Amino acid sequence: MEFNTKLLHGKAVKPYDEGATIPPIAQVTAFAYPSAEDQEKVFTHKAAGFAYSRIGNPTVAAFEQRMNELEGGNACIACSSGMSAVTLALMNILCAGDEIIAGAGLYGGTIDLFEDLTKFGIKTHFVKHVTPEEIEPFVNEHTRVIYGELIGNPGLAIMDVPSVAAYAHSKGLPLIVDATTTTPYVANPLKLGADVVVHSTSKYLNGGGNSVSGVIVDGAKFKWDFDRFQALAGYKKFGILAYTIRLRTDIWENFGACLSPMNAFMNIVGLETLGLRMERITSNAKKLAEALSRIEGVTVNYPTLSTSPYHELAERELRGLGGGILTFRVGSKEKAFRILDSLTYVTRASNLGDVRTLALHPQSTLYNRSSREMQEAAGVYADTIRVSVGIEDIDDLIWDFENAIKNA
Repeated sequence: MEFNTKLLHGKAVKPYDEGATIPPIAQVTAFAYPSAEDQEKVFTHKAAGFAYSRIGNPTVAAFEQRMNELEGGNACIACSSGMSAVTLALMNILCAGDEIIAGAGLYGGTIDLFEDLTKFGIKTHFVKHVTPEEIEPFVNEHTRVIYGELIGNPGLAIMDVPSVAAYAHSKGLPLIVDATTTTPYVANPLKLGADVVVHSTSKYLNGGGNSVSGVIVDGAKFKWDFDRFQALAGYKKFGILAYTIRLRTDIWENFGACLSPMNAFMNIVGLETLGLRMERITSNAKKLAEALSRIEGVTVNYPTLSTSPYHELAERELRGLGGGILTFRVGSKEKAFRILDSLTYVTRASNLGDVRTLALHPQSTLYNRSSREMQEAAGVYADTIRVSVGIEDIDDLIWDFENAIKNA
């Protein structure tokens, strides 16, 4: 199937009760069983079924299955937020004394998370670009994972996943990729060589800005060294499935980062139009970036522009698509604020991936806890404006930004 057909008719789209075309909302806490023996089998993972909505729910499972099919994974675990997905994807394989190598051009909340992990004895080495050349000096006997975003938010650096994955695997390390900004419409990191993919599904996958959630998708191809990855040692008998089994039955369950059935339902509704939305969003983003780049005094960052150092990589790895985010610099923080305040159709909000075009000043919001060095490594400056492009008519968006810049 092609992408849009798969969204509606894929293997994960199953017959639902009473002929419903989407799964019902199982808004319950617990599930009844005909006998104590049946209940015991489910609680001990010896039979399929649902015991308690914190550890499994039919509506959430339906969403997980659809996401897993779209990413081409072995298993998907849905979480209460994108940040919980990032946290558990890492904590599933880390112990005190372990180290992470990560790209510096990350979402501000992820950078804050790595700072929090230092209190648990887990150290992060940041590299400006996630490339084998920049990673190599930091690999040592304590390194356990390489982490980065496929398209950095908001710096828009693109990771060359095949080369980074090949290098990581040569060192016996897994590669975890945050693909929030691309979605499966633009690229499948697992097919490019990554081992685990995470998404903040609050963004493009949901599309309506109405539900906070995240997912972890395991490709289940990485061969774990259980002497090295002590966190997985108790799951050695599961081999390449050890990551999924521990995540599902241990750390995810115990941390309680479960997704609500209602939010899972809203994600399924949004997911069915993902292809159409991303087609419009990526087209709008490219046209808006081109229009802004023609304005004197404005410097635009967007991957498919000929001025971007990632232009060729976007063509090769992302089907020539640059995603739905662009940033531009205007000379000063004061001017950036005046532009933001002059916008008519664009909403000043901190989310991204909405059907509406959203804009904000990242330095004073998402990165207000980061050092100046970390801000600049992420592509954030005092005069930077980040735009999450929506599905409005492009002529109206171009007019809105041109008018705001003129008024500023």
